[in-house]
Amino acid sequence: MIFKVFYQENPEEVPVREKTKTLYIEAESERDVRRKLQDRNINIEYIQPLEGAHLEYEKQNADFKVLEI
Repeated sequence: MIFKVFYQENPEEVPVREKTKTLYIEAESERDVRRKLQDRNINIEYIQPLEGAHLEYEKQNADFKVLEI
């Protein structure tokens, strides 16, 4: 399954919506996503599963690139 991860690059700062970034990752579950990203120094805000029409919509985004881990 593909997940969209909303995160802040600096975990030391208070989250600010304007600084939120996203990445896409393939994993079995939200727990698996967190495990795969644990070595990165980021503050994960939200993990959203993508499927069906929502996934197809996200694929049309120019920034859609699934992270390979």
